[in-house]
Amino acid sequence: MDTDNGSGGGPVRLEGKFAAMAVCWLLGNGCLFSWNSMLTIEDYYVYLFPSYHPSRVLTLVYQPFALGTLAVLAYNEAKIDTRKRNLFGYSLFFVSTLLVLVLDLATSGRGGIGTFIGICVVSGAFGIADAHVQGGMVGDLSFMLPEFIQSFLAGLAASGALTSALRLITKAAFENSKDGLRKGAILFFAVSTFFELLCVLLYAFVFPKLPIVKYYRSKAASEGSKTVSADLAAGGIHRQPEQVGQDPKQPERLSNKQLLVQNIDYALDMFLIYVLTLSIFPGFLSEDTGSHSLGSWYALVLIAMYNVWDLIGRCIPLWKRIKLESRRGLTTAILSRFLLIPAFYFTAKYGDQGWMITLTSFLGLSNGYLTVCVLTSAPKGYKGPEQNALGNILVLFLLGGISAGVTLDWLWLIGKGW
Repeated sequence: MDTDNGSGGGPVRLEGKFAAMAVCWLLGNGCLFSWNSMLTIEDYYVYLFPSYHPSRVLTLVYQPFALGTLAVLAYNEAKIDTRKRNLFGYSLFFVSTLLVLVLDLATSGRGGIGTFIGICVVSGAFGIADAHVQGGMVGDLSFMLPEFIQSFLAGLAASGALTSALRLITKAAFENSKDGLRKGAILFFAVSTFFELLCVLLYAFVFPKLPIVKYYRSKAASEGSKTVSADLAAGGIHRQPEQVGQDPKQPERLSNKQLLVQNIDYALDMFLIYVLTLSIFPGFLSEDTGSHSLGSWYALVLIAMYNVWDLIGRCIPLWKRIKLESRRGLTTAILSRFLLIPAFYFTAKYGDQGWMITLTSFLGLSNGYLTVCVLTSAPKGYKGPEQNALGNILVLFLLGGISAGVTLDWLWLIGKGW
C-alpha cells in the first residue's frame, strides 16, 4: 500500500504502519498514565489531605514545571537529541510513579503536611517528564504520518479513560474493606509503574526499528534535522542518507519565531482549548458540583465520562469527511466552547446530575476532537525540521493553556470559603 505523507514527500511503502500506530497509541498512554492516575485517585487524596485542596494544588504544582521545562526544550529543540529526551522523560515517569507507591507504603497511608509535600514533589517531576515526552513525541511524529500523531493523541486520552475505568473497578472491589481507598490506590500505582516501564522498553527497542519510522527519520535527516541521529542509529542506520532529488541549494529552515508568526492562530487555538478545559476539569468537577445521589461515586463518574468522550473525540478525525481543517472554522469552534462556562455554572447551581454528566461529556468530546484537528493540520507543507519545531511550539501553547486554566479554576472558589 502506498501513500503520500502530506508534506510533498511523494509516495512511500507503509511497511509497519499499523504496528507504528499501535506503539504510538501505547506511548501516548504512557505520557499521561501516571499523571492521570494521580488525578483519578483524587478521592483518596481528598480523604488524606482534606484541608489542602489536592485536586487543585497538585495540578497547580505540576504545570509550572511542565511549562517551564518545555519552554527551554522548545527553544533549544534543534540541538536536542530526541531519543535521549524521550527516554529520559519515560524513565522519569517510571521512577516518579514508583516513588508515589514507595511513599504511601513508607508512611502507611498517613496524611499530614510532610506526605503532601512529597506528593507535590512527585507531581512536579511528572510535569518535567511530560514536557520531555509530550513535546518530544509530537515534534518527532509531526514529520511522519498524521495518523501517528492522531494515534499518540488518542493514547493520551485513552490513558484517562483507562485510569478512570481502573479506578471505578478498584473502588468497587475495595469499597467495603478496611482501608479500601488506600488498597485501590496502591493497586493503581503498581499497574502504572509497570506500564511506564513498558513504555521505556517500547520506545528504546521497538519503535526506532520499524521500517516506516526509519524512513521518515531518514527523510528528516536528509532535510537537515539534527535531532534524529541517535534514533537512526538505534534503528540500524548509521549515516544520514541523501534524499533522492533533494536540492542542495534549498533554503535554511524557518526559525521558531517565523514558524510561530505563520501559525499564531493554531498556537492560540491550542492555548484556548486547554485554558477552557482546565478551568473546569478536574478541580471544578471534583469539588464544586454539589451532592447528588451518586454520592462518593459522582466525581469519579464525571471524570470518567470526560476521559471516555475525550478519547472518542480524538478518534473522530480518522473519518476525514468530518475532520475540521479550515483555520477559521477551527478558531470559531474553539471560541464558541467558552459558552460552556456559564452552562457549567448554572447546571451546578440548578441542574441535576444528568445534565452535568452530559455537559462534561461534551467538554471531553470537543477537547479531544479539536486538539487532533489542530495538531494534524498545522505541520502540513513544512520540511521535517520545521515540523518538529512547530510540534514543540504547539505543545508549549497547549501547556500554557493548561497552566492558565488550572489557575483560573480557583475562581470557582470565590464566595465559597476555604
